[in-house]
Amino acid sequence: MAKGGKAPKGRKITLNVAKNCIKVTFDGKKRLDLSKMGITTFPKCILRLNDVDEIDLSRNLIRKIPDSISKFQNLRWLDLHSNYIDKLPESIGQMTTLLYLNVSNNKLTTNGLPVELNQLKNLRTVNLGLNHLDNVPTTLGALKDLHEVGLHDNLLTTIPPNIFKLPKLKKLNTKRNPFPKTDDLDTFVDTIKRLETLYLVEEKDLCSNCLRKCQLAREKLNKIKSTAPAAPRKPIFANLVSPNSTAKDNQEDWR
Repeated sequence: MAKGGKAPKGRKITLNVAKNCIKVTFDGKKRLDLSKMGITTFPKCILRLNDVDEIDLSRNLIRKIPDSISKFQNLRWLDLHSNYIDKLPESIGQMTTLLYLNVSNNKLTTNGLPVELNQLKNLRTVNLGLNHLDNVPTTLGALKDLHEVGLHDNLLTTIPPNIFKLPKLKKLNTKRNPFPKTDDLDTFVDTIKRLETLYLVEEKDLCSNCLRKCQLAREKLNKIKSTAPAAPRKPIFANLVSPNSTAKDNQEDWR
């Protein structure tokens, strides 16, 4: 904390700094990577780089996303996870080329999700986990290309039926929500189980601590597997065709 009790100012991102943070992905796309840079305010200078395909502003201190973000008309990948965002702008609905949207680990409430999300018809992955959602926006049911939905660690008590009816849905993570435990939810629970409840991410999307935890868990699992006693082998009697009285009378020999 700075002198006088004021929060320290975030790092100022200039256009030149932003240009130097553009990387080329394995499939030839341009990614603007400004993650983990202590940014407190959305850097408006990056609006001049509206030809990039991907933007990573994760793990910063950003509280507000401006309406002007819609200028990224060719954006396919937007990562805003681990900030302090409590509301998404309505203009996000104009970013119709988006395939991937990660806003997990923020301060989002249900009211902070605009209905314009239903315009993101090409969206395949959306992660809304680790927020303060008490309801799932029914607008997600209009996104027929969704493959993966993250809703874990929220305040949800139910999931709208239209989410389960998404034709291409493969992964739905609803872990650690306060769903009521009653017999009436048998159908709901069965539906969840039919879907993969693991929300998969690539290693590059994990912070160093999370990545290390995953690696340790994997090593522990492999160790358990390697030390587990092998199942006893059943004796094989090559010459035994069928049980008979001789086998019964001479059990020791047969053993």
